Amino acid sequence: MRRLAAISGTTAGSARLWMGQTHVAPATRSSDHHHGASETAIYVVSGTPSFVFLDDGEETRVDAGPGDYVFVPPYVPHREENPDPAREAVVVIARSTQEAIVVNLPGLKG
Repeated sequence: MRRLAAISGTTAGSARLWMGQTHVAPATRSSDHHHGASETAIYVVSGTPSFVFLDDGEETRVDAGPGDYVFVPPYVPHREENPDPAREAVVVIARSTQEAIVVNLPGLKG
């Protein structure tokens, strides 16, 4: 996954908000993780990414497409996937922290 900052402390002097693009290669998935206290909002620009969350002890999949929004609450275990074997997915991310907090987990259930 390739991240490009647009609004950040470095680019715009933002104190708490970070916003930018993430490009997810075809047939790619992240590790299972959470983002600590950071809130994350996602807007899908292109492609068909999926987001898999742990919800009440069960995996819940959110399949998204262009124009969809996804919210990742603080501390919620999840992973991002691009199941498309041929096309990159592009999303815009806004998060409530300057630093990219990523706490890797052995699985969604911890």
